[in-house]
Amino acid sequence: MPTVTTKDGTEIFYKDWGTGEPIFFHHGWPLSADDWDAQMMFFLGKGYRVIAHDRRGHGRSTQTASGHDMDTYADDAFEVVKKLDLKDAVHIGHSTGGGEVTRYVARHGKGRVKTAVLISAIPPLFMKTEKNPDGVPREVVDGIRDGTANHRSQFYKDITMPFYGFNRPGAAISEGIRENWWRQGMMGSIQAQYECIRVLSETEFYDDLAAIDIPVLVMHGEDDQICPFPTTGARSVKLLKQGTLKSYPGLPHGMPTTHADQINADLLAFIRS
Repeated sequence: MPTVTTKDGTEIFYKDWGTGEPIFFHHGWPLSADDWDAQMMFFLGKGYRVIAHDRRGHGRSTQTASGHDMDTYADDAFEVVKKLDLKDAVHIGHSTGGGEVTRYVARHGKGRVKTAVLISAIPPLFMKTEKNPDGVPREVVDGIRDGTANHRSQFYKDITMPFYGFNRPGAAISEGIRENWWRQGMMGSIQAQYECIRVLSETEFYDDLAAIDIPVLVMHGEDDQICPFPTTGARSVKLLKQGTLKSYPGLPHGMPTTHADQINADLLAFIRS
């Protein structure tokens, strides 16, 4: 399997398909590069080079107990970028991966990133604090911690319902999508995924967003039950120098999977613009 070894010895697995303009995908918690199947197949077919990695402790990367912070996540992605010598790449992140993209572009993006996309993403701050009074309450975050630490397999089945909006009246539930989410989650380290909850919920991205000076598309479902649109995407776009917002009435957190055709078409239009 293709991997890059970081300074602390962690092996980061990645996929690298095709040639042409590079698009680098960053996955959400607690998933893997496989969560981008619909996008990687689509853009590969359009003549792009598509890259996605498994975050440390997730998927096929080393199940390390250390390095679980957003700076290290961004640095790990940079190790893949350097190994593949990617320049003028488009970086696309979903959920926690959107936070990773934000930190990556602010930290390592000069001269290497053309544009970025944040989909259903956690910035500028996920959890409720004095600075973010409308954020997700700590007790909800603690529930995610408890579910992951103490009954991960069942919890990972249950969370797919709000993740994909399958709990809404009349929703067309796909058991295949649910099982694939569960499969990806159970591939990774329980400890790494537990630590990642702290990272995704407590990391602030206000300064990162303000520092980014490339065009950024913010895509967010208005019925996102995981990262509520009014406190995440709607606020992030206002902090970006060149931010563009595209919101989707009724669409869920996992819209790149449930509405892949629509999301892929909008991504292609942005990348070509």
